[in-house]
Amino acid sequence: MDSGAIERACHSIYRQYPEFAGVHPSVRQSGAQTLLIFATKVKTADGKSLPRTLRVNVNEQGAIVKVTTSR
Repeated sequence: MDSGAIERACHSIYRQYPEFAGVHPSVRQSGAQTLLIFATKVKTADGKSLPRTLRVNVNEQGAIVKVTTSR
């Protein structure tokens, strides 16, 4: 998968999930699909830190197939 397809998928994720904006994903290739894993920490209403993880399956053209997120 080329870097342009990964960048397109990242920009789509940044629009849907603004708390992940600027986070660079780790990339794992498995056959025809690529797994992008975004990890960040967000502040809760009471000021505590909460880890968030976003797993995104992307096809060869850079289209998002599936998005899974932690709570």
